[in-house]
Amino acid sequence: MSTTQQLQDFAQQVRRDIVRMVHDVQSGHPGGSLGCNEFLTVLYQEVMDYSTNFSMDGKNEDLFFLSNGHISPVFYSVLARSGFFPVSELATFRKLNTRLQGHPTTHENLPGVRVASGSLGQGMSVAIGAAEAKKLNGDDKLVYSLHGDGEMQEGQIWEAAMYAAGKNIDNYIATIDYNLKQIDGATDDVLPLGNLKAKFEAFGWIVIEVEKGNDIEAIKQGLKEAKAITGKGKPVCILLHTEMGNGVDFMMHTHAWHGKPPSDAQLESALNQNPETLGDY
Repeated sequence: MSTTQQLQDFAQQVRRDIVRMVHDVQSGHPGGSLGCNEFLTVLYQEVMDYSTNFSMDGKNEDLFFLSNGHISPVFYSVLARSGFFPVSELATFRKLNTRLQGHPTTHENLPGVRVASGSLGQGMSVAIGAAEAKKLNGDDKLVYSLHGDGEMQEGQIWEAAMYAAGKNIDNYIATIDYNLKQIDGATDDVLPLGNLKAKFEAFGWIVIEVEKGNDIEAIKQGLKEAKAITGKGKPVCILLHTEMGNGVDFMMHTHAWHGKPPSDAQLESALNQNPETLGDY
């Protein structure tokens, strides 16, 4: 188990990785990556039971599926720094014929990636299928997924949500990055989400809200509560209230950095706000 300081140091280094990766190729999605950093840090460093001796079947280990695949910078950084592949490989992000493409894919055989993602709305269906397979195989490990809140505007999400509750997929925890922003602006302006908690509950899910979605301790507590209520006949949803661009002041409180790379000066500013803790790639 890691201390809170160790988790904070890990997350700080991941922030450096994110902004450097996106800057180096002047392409990618820093905003949502920074917002989900602490969550993925806690999930991989503290919560999930997995092996870095990666196999696609994932038997007898917890599984994670990234549905909002455009936030690949944070996913790649956390995977690398958790031991799935060399940290030095982060320097190949979005470069031609490398394993770290802009959206995660499977044909490159990158350890830690079980599904090609980024076509929004599909990840919940995939995760539910994996969770159902575990139940059929007598595997008591859990399945986790992460989704953008703008992704909740996709119809396939609600078909999957209905299926998960109707088939008692209670070994599954879906987390929504609830930052209220998407590529074109505020979710309320693009297509209001309404009361997501009430909607998931109406579909038959158990819902937990984590109000401080960028706070290590709050995330740990939220995931602990979520795990404690698995196995009770219902799927579990965590509404994680995050801040897009968290940890880099000029990227926060706006949707503008959803898919925008920093300039040289902006990169320097971001790195100065996040001193190196574990060593750069």
